[in-house]
Amino acid sequence: MTSSRLGTSTRRERSRGGLSRSRRPRILILGLLILSAVGTGLLATLVSARPQNATRTDERISIFVSALMDRNHVSEMKVNDEISRRAMDMFFERLDARKRFFLQSDIDQFSAERELIDDYVKRGDVSLAKRIFDVFLQRVDERIAVAQQLLDEEHDFTLDEEMVFDPDEIAFAKTKEEADEQWRKKVKFDILVQVVDEVEYAEAIEKLHKRYRGVKRRYEQTDSDELLEWFLTAVTMSFDPHSTYMSPKTVENFNIMMRLQLDGIGASLLSEYGETIVKQIVPGGAADKDGRLQIEDVIVAVAQGEKGEFVDIVDMKINDVVHLIRGEPGTIVRLQVNQAGNAGSVVYDITRAHIELKDKEARSQIVERRADGSDPNETKPAEADGEQAEPTAEVIESKAAADGSTTKIGVLSLPSFYMDIEGRRAGDPNYKSTARDMRRLLEDFNRQEVDLVIMDLRTNGGGSLPESVEATGLFIDQGPVVQVKGPDGRVQPYLDDHPGMVWKGPLVVVINKFSASASEIFAGAIQDYGRGIVVGDRATHGKGTVQSLVELGPKVLPVRRPNWGALKMTIQKFYRPSGDSTQNRGVLSDVELPFRTSHWEVGESDLDFAMEFDRIHPIPHANYRSATAQVIQQLKLNSAQRCEQSEFFSAELLKIERYLEQKENPTVTLNKEKFVAEREKLKDQENFFDDMQDDTRPVFPVNPYNEELIAISLDYLELLGENRIAVVK
Repeated sequence: MTSSRLGTSTRRERSRGGLSRSRRPRILILGLLILSAVGTGLLATLVSARPQNATRTDERISIFVSALMDRNHVSEMKVNDEISRRAMDMFFERLDARKRFFLQSDIDQFSAERELIDDYVKRGDVSLAKRIFDVFLQRVDERIAVAQQLLDEEHDFTLDEEMVFDPDEIAFAKTKEEADEQWRKKVKFDILVQVVDEVEYAEAIEKLHKRYRGVKRRYEQTDSDELLEWFLTAVTMSFDPHSTYMSPKTVENFNIMMRLQLDGIGASLLSEYGETIVKQIVPGGAADKDGRLQIEDVIVAVAQGEKGEFVDIVDMKINDVVHLIRGEPGTIVRLQVNQAGNAGSVVYDITRAHIELKDKEARSQIVERRADGSDPNETKPAEADGEQAEPTAEVIESKAAADGSTTKIGVLSLPSFYMDIEGRRAGDPNYKSTARDMRRLLEDFNRQEVDLVIMDLRTNGGGSLPESVEATGLFIDQGPVVQVKGPDGRVQPYLDDHPGMVWKGPLVVVINKFSASASEIFAGAIQDYGRGIVVGDRATHGKGTVQSLVELGPKVLPVRRPNWGALKMTIQKFYRPSGDSTQNRGVLSDVELPFRTSHWEVGESDLDFAMEFDRIHPIPHANYRSATAQVIQQLKLNSAQRCEQSEFFSAELLKIERYLEQKENPTVTLNKEKFVAEREKLKDQENFFDDMQDDTRPVFPVNPYNEELIAISLDYLELLGENRIAVVK
């Protein structure tokens, strides 16, 4: 299978940071440290999957990956000594990003091979990965043993101690004593987080004992496929941040997210301290219809069919648990469950079904507004939390016009540009498609006679290139949406060749720094066509590259097709109709709203080995002049005046100022009193980071940020006057 794929860095890629310039936001790093102190049970697993010596298949996969990168990567770089040096550093970082396990002597031990990885992978020799990993496991065993001892010691939280948490400011320990001291501070920090969260001290110590045992088990039970994926991805990501080798299981999960469909029971699971906890029930799924499995239930064993033996899943890694529970529609899976609230242990037999992930696609609803713009269903003042919208659509009615007439604003929000690749290839007339869902919602907006559409692309990380082109075509008549350049330098335009527009009225596109790739194609084209205005963070993420997903098995046996995983490889760069790349720079907002995400170092330019911004020749395209310089300037002035008078945005500016001051400090205090004070300052930002990933929030929450978006939209309508229908001028 080969398909064009556009998407931002995954959370895994973001969390890696960089080898030399990974100064991620202080709040993000501190937040991740705190989360790790309560949730590293994700690392728990079984005791049976330790990596074995490389097989012949592993060798052939390595050869194919290196050959494909040599031939097809857009940079025209080759698997050479420079890539080898980068890959060595990248692999060490993948295993030990926070430099807590390896000693400097371990790094030195393998330094003689820093320029040999290219030679190894070209001939299929991936044994270096296991040799390094074996040393790593030895260090994990040593360090976790020390951590367990340190947990039972007394710690003084009144001392003015600090722990360095910025990986760029940490060096690998040179001696055992230096490593012990690093872990003493880490253990003290982990206890401190628990204590500040009001966990009883004895309970906190027991939880951390479990967590550290889970860390050890997780690394000990890394399987051969995982290790090969990590090693070859260290090579491919040395070309650019988005080229990765994907193991068979990773490909399966990737396809599920692209087609928004899976076969199973429809439950979202989390592994914490070795327990598998139900965190969400998919509406309309098998578990939801069955009605017995509840959120916060703990699954302890899984059996297949009506008579299969139960498999104990305590301490099993989450991917293996999911693999046991998924299965063909119509088959039975039995779950042994410890009910939430200590209500007892039960066994549920649930018939698997085909499940659509509705919470990840576009939906619609209507929200009414009073004459003053307030929500008649709101019983309390909106909290100034700055929440962002989620993947649904709604119509907002606002009687804000001078003559008392109602203004309707349709909000359409997308989490990604999804497409069922396999369904489209198979000719399924009902395959899952972003553009189809958007068309349906926009046609509904037309029926309801909305006055303006807000296209909310905040946190939309990208997706399918064809879907982004088709989606843009819903708002323009005909013409080029994006230009794509390959390694040979040839430029191919991707056109909307369907006459007419589904939505002809005013358009506001909302973005933030997490809007990437396909989102940037959409926003950039709308901006180039003068079709609407772009509002939000200073700029989008800045990912201007196209990935192709190539299954490796069919390259060997086109008929029997072994499952060898896939290579997601950057093969092209894309450019706006104006000729500008979005790479590194992103799409700049017409109207910027002050918000902390603009300043977080989570953009493309903050990733290692990211490609540079450049330009090509523009391509002729229409201009609807719905976003003239005069209109944009007036919108900026009006919004700036409101923001200056807004308590929310005034507070946001103070948070930004505080963040900019704090991000240069690479340490965190281990003094309880100071830690509580610092954490209190950052608490709302931690909550915001969690809220961005919550799939259950409303489409367009009532909060000051979104109210300003509505105010900008109303200003836009007023400035357009009678010129609200998009026509070429």
